[in-house]
Order: sequence, then C-alpha cells, then structure tokens
Amino acid sequence: MSHPTATQLIEAVQLFLKEAEGELKGRLAFHAKVAGNALAIVTRELAQQPDAAEQQALAPFGGADNLCEALRAGAIDPEDKALLKAVRQGVLARLAVDNPRYATFARLKERDIA
Repeated sequence: MSHPTATQLIEAVQLFLKEAEGELKGRLAFHAKVAGNALAIVTRELAQQPDAAEQQALAPFGGADNLCEALRAGAIDPEDKALLKAVRQGVLARLAVDNPRYATFARLKERDIA
C-alpha cells in the first residue's frame, strides 16, 4: 500500500496525543485525553461498523424505520422474542463502539434473551 490507512492515521494521532498529555497540564491535558478517547471511538466504529450490524439485525423486520412504523401501528408485538433479540444485537453493536470496557456491557453481551 502506498499510503497509510485511516486507522493508521488515527493511531498516529492517538500516539501523539498520549505523548503530549504528559507535557500538558490542566484543561489542555484533559482535552488531549478527550480527543484521544474520541479517536478510539472512531477507530472502533471504522472496524466494527455498528450501523451495518444494526441494519442486518433489524432487516427481518424491515429495518429501523419500518420497524418503528410497525410498532406504532401495532403490527408487531413489542415483546416478540425475535424482535427483542434483534434490537438487543443492534444496541450491543453500538455499545461496543462507545466503550467496550463498561462492566454492564460485558454482562449484557454474555447474557442471552430467553
């Protein structure tokens, strides 16, 4: 490859911010940490593509927009086990991008809907 990937570029900026954090104080150090965390989220989003995961999970129900309409119209039971499992998959895909180290996320990921 003749040029770095988006992920490689993000990782280079993350490394710079981590190094700079040690030299910064107060508000600037805090903002450097926030920027590094934001870049980590972007990296996970590029790798995991939660929008696509959610679309795939909700496809059997016509996608998110159609699902909302069907629920409003009473055409789909909101307690349907397959629906709950699909919604859960979409939510977990999004949470995995936000912060996969959340203890609650880990527990939810392991738990299955009966």
